Amino acid sequence: MKQNSLLDYCGGGEEVFTRLRCLYKKRDTSIICARTDTPSKTLKEFAERHTSGFCDYPDPVERAIFWDRYLSERKDICDDSVPSAYLSEMDQGLYGGIIGGETRFLVHPENGWISSMTAPIIKSWSEFKKLSFNNDSLWFKRYLNQLEIFKKYAHGKFGISHFILINGLNFVFELFGATRTYLEAIENPEKVEKACEFGLRINLKVQDTFFEKIGLIEGGTCSNMVQWIDGKIISESVDPFHMASIDFFERWGKKQLEDAFSHFDGGVIHIHGNGRHLLPVVSKIEKLRAIYLGDDNNYPQAFSILKDIKKIVGDIPLVVDVSYNDFISCFEAHRLTGGVFYRIYDVPDKDTANFLMDKIREYRV
Repeated sequence: MKQNSLLDYCGGGEEVFTRLRCLYKKRDTSIICARTDTPSKTLKEFAERHTSGFCDYPDPVERAIFWDRYLSERKDICDDSVPSAYLSEMDQGLYGGIIGGETRFLVHPENGWISSMTAPIIKSWSEFKKLSFNNDSLWFKRYLNQLEIFKKYAHGKFGISHFILINGLNFVFELFGATRTYLEAIENPEKVEKACEFGLRINLKVQDTFFEKIGLIEGGTCSNMVQWIDGKIISESVDPFHMASIDFFERWGKKQLEDAFSHFDGGVIHIHGNGRHLLPVVSKIEKLRAIYLGDDNNYPQAFSILKDIKKIVGDIPLVVDVSYNDFISCFEAHRLTGGVFYRIYDVPDKDTANFLMDKIREYRV
């Protein structure tokens, strides 16, 4: 049954925030939480109108309308999701664009995203000295404009998700590209450290602006990865270290993440299949609040090895993707791992989703 909520499109109502606090704040490993994804008319129409590939700078109003339509479809699903729009257009390319990089956009028909990226911005350290952050830059103004537009359309209906930081070696990737960055970290570590410091200042400015303009919902941050988590929480990745050693991560990743987390109330991290060897170290990062485990080809699905992963990370809450059929199989056998948020896809319809959620709320490990 739909409950009252601060957000009109939040089918699960106030109970959702209570359950998410139990998972992410109290780290209750006896419960499970879930989002259920059913067929979407809005996503189908988006896929019919757009093909994969590069596109022009998207109209922020059209993007806000897309999210409004998509999230309104889900308002009768009483799961543990908190409806929020994601500024995918600003997720990577914004940071490079702010300092003069050429930002390009890529359409993702499968999920309605339009992501951004920049080609390497500089070729030498002498060029790095000329880079600066300016509030009057075109891309920072576009960012502010999109925040205002999304805020207008979201008002009272849905939240706005935090979006990824591009700091540390991720930021140096924006400057030089990946291969050159690894070489520079070995040959010019002091210069790379200065670049990381510069990148952190830009990232903190961008994220401080987000919280200043958007604020919090129920005292917490909306998140495309973990749904909602109390406090001002940022979103990070360890992408540059997926094929690197733990020693390299401890040298170039751990401190950068903790510096960013310490500025806020903590953060969440996503890790791909080829980065799971980092979990013993990542799980001990100060102020880490949750880990999203992405799935990739040629690696075991995170859902299939959850018990092993839980032994590594302890009570750190995890978020995983799983098909409806696989979830039901483990649910009926009472073999689900607790302290996990399950993002269940291919759920046939809303009635099935709500019937399942009634049982999920009662499930105990």
